[in-house]
Amino acid sequence: MRNPTPSETIIRGTVHKNHPHDSAAKQVMGEAVYIDDMPEARDLLHIYVAQSTKAHAKLLKLDVSAVRNAPGVACVLTAGDVPGINDASPVLGDDPVFAEDLVEYVGQSLFAVAANSIEDARAAASLAIIEYEELDAILTVDQAMAAGSFVLPSRTMARGDAAEALGRAKHRLQGRMEIGGQDHFYLESQISLAVPREDGDVLIHCSTQHPTEVQHNVAKFLNVPDHSVTVEVRRMGGGFGGKETQGAWFAAIAALTATRTGRPAKLRLDRDDDMVMTGKRHDFVVDYDVGFDDAGRVTGIEFVFASRCGRSADLSAAINDRTMFHADNCYYFKDITIQSHRCKTHTVSNTAFRGFGGPQGMVAVERVMDAIAARLEADPLEVRKINLYGKTDRNVTPYHMTIEDNIAAEIIEELAEKSDYYQRRREIRAFNEKSPILKKGISLTPVKFGISFTTTFLNQAGALLHVYTDGSVMLNHGGTEMGQGLFIKVAQVVAEELQIDIERVKITATTTDKVPNTSATAASSGSDMNGKAAEAAARTIKERLIAFAAGHYNVAEQDIQFLPNRVRIGDQTVSFAELVQLAYLNRVSLSATGYYKTPKIHYDAETFSGRPFYYFAYGAAVSEAVIDTLTGENRITRVDLIHDTGKSLNPAIDLGQIEGGFIQGMGWLTTEELVFDDHGNLRTHAPSTYKIPACGDRPDIFNMELYSGGENVEDSIHKSKAVGEPPFMLAISAFNAIADAVSSVSDYAIYPTLDAPATPERVLKAVEALETEMTTQDTARVKAAE
Repeated sequence: MRNPTPSETIIRGTVHKNHPHDSAAKQVMGEAVYIDDMPEARDLLHIYVAQSTKAHAKLLKLDVSAVRNAPGVACVLTAGDVPGINDASPVLGDDPVFAEDLVEYVGQSLFAVAANSIEDARAAASLAIIEYEELDAILTVDQAMAAGSFVLPSRTMARGDAAEALGRAKHRLQGRMEIGGQDHFYLESQISLAVPREDGDVLIHCSTQHPTEVQHNVAKFLNVPDHSVTVEVRRMGGGFGGKETQGAWFAAIAALTATRTGRPAKLRLDRDDDMVMTGKRHDFVVDYDVGFDDAGRVTGIEFVFASRCGRSADLSAAINDRTMFHADNCYYFKDITIQSHRCKTHTVSNTAFRGFGGPQGMVAVERVMDAIAARLEADPLEVRKINLYGKTDRNVTPYHMTIEDNIAAEIIEELAEKSDYYQRRREIRAFNEKSPILKKGISLTPVKFGISFTTTFLNQAGALLHVYTDGSVMLNHGGTEMGQGLFIKVAQVVAEELQIDIERVKITATTTDKVPNTSATAASSGSDMNGKAAEAAARTIKERLIAFAAGHYNVAEQDIQFLPNRVRIGDQTVSFAELVQLAYLNRVSLSATGYYKTPKIHYDAETFSGRPFYYFAYGAAVSEAVIDTLTGENRITRVDLIHDTGKSLNPAIDLGQIEGGFIQGMGWLTTEELVFDDHGNLRTHAPSTYKIPACGDRPDIFNMELYSGGENVEDSIHKSKAVGEPPFMLAISAFNAIADAVSSVSDYAIYPTLDAPATPERVLKAVEALETEMTTQDTARVKAAE
């Protein structure tokens, strides 16, 4: 053994560096294994779920005798066949896996057929005799509000006296905005593969963001202990929140089929069934009343948010709460009231979606900022800046949390300069004066997004780490990989702690029999929590190795230093693998668990007060749009953005998340339209009728960068910040840029009523509405002059 040279004592960093996604090469080559790629057992059963064709009806008769006798059928399951509790809800016990006496949306599960092929199962399902007694259906938010139909009690958050402030305001505006929903459109549909085991146990390969919740729901459904159900997830082909809760339904059906028949069973939804049966982003109707002074500073504001939750609560309580938490975005409102109505409709239960209600609150307040600017004939960016939270004052949110990490103003200023916002705005206005058909618009909007589960107990994570005698490491944790790069980030953390090559860290499938009782991979907290848990496990093993080496070599612990792939012990150096082997021979445990719970957070849901978020992630984006006033067609032509990821664990991964989040947000606000007919049928349930952004929809100019001054003030994992959800809201700038282009039709004299998504039809209607209003105003002026 030799002493290291001075250059060798420099510890090589693994975090804060670009590393490829662990599955990237396999995904490009088609070698990454998803559940439907797994080899099928010879006796595998395929499951089809029969669905209600009525939005609201009593289920008078469900005769499946002919289905049971159909060719190839091995098993038919209805509510009467459930041995445990017929429910797979995340919170309130109001999501029956199979309908019993009542159906409450088109697409609700009636029964399941397991057969030798999916074709046999579908054919058999069509033989069922079903009789309904139709009931009146509530399908829209407005209908629900009129009927007083709610899945949860309405909530009010207030500070100061908004009504009094509005009464004395120098200027006052009221408005309404409808915000559409969004389908998750993950590439891999909902799927579960259940394999029966001894003693009535079952292994479920499930495409889910929440293996523990699936485990608990399946156990409850089967009437077995949790330990009898193991859920495993290696990777998902996208999730975006759509696989946080609702995958449990399909896992339960597959598990019951497998345990009843003794044969493995797979339930895979096709695209149409998936879109019809599963929940979406909540659509909202928002009313606002705002008072402001001559400078555009808000002096009082009231919001009323009403969301379409669907037939059951699902996660609507927390989602709507987060809408309320983010109705301020980056702005301080001294006198504010926020009402939230959680409407029950006879449509599919809406669920988690990237941003979890936050985007709907933020798009509403950004509409308000633009409306104020239009009334005052001011630059919307100046109105935004004057309303920003302060550093040491004007820095307490409506839910009484003091903001300690505010960098919104710095990011906005840097972006405005780098994007040449002010000059471009002048050029766009000059262009619009000379262009009667094509109109351009520009908007700069900021983002402040709270990071943590607002349900406090969910802010915990676990990890399991094994070091083998050759120095290789096996890593397992409770987070799930859905394409966002969580696994590679957590592997980086472990490699950094142990100072080994990242290739020496094996990333293994998330499974409930290794790390129990985990939280969903959601709320942008995957890297934060699982990274800290894995770091704790690695640190435990590292401390054991240090203690062993100190005793074995008779040196002080402070004289032991972990270097790249080796350990310096006093005046000698051994490889990491040598030290591990030696520790094993001396009976030192090389396996450890790690645990982490997010500090500082506390929150009283009854009073809307406390610290629901550990920290905030910030960003800002400038979008430029062009519209055709004759057709309503529109396009986002340029985007510039700066986003804060603290000290990024992996800049390449984070930039990918930022771009993907922006494009998905742009789709929500421009092209992705969910259309239900008057009978509750979803008419947009395939790529032919539901348009997500394609490659050609990406702006021709797309400039993005990580905020160079970013460093988390809190003790997050290596001072990084979450990046999963916050970039989604940067796309609000795209919607506002389109609204700015529409406004130019009136020479900016009228701010348009434009609902989301800004489809060509909606843009054209907004243009026509402005032209009609201008004509009306001209006529009134002529009559007044006469």
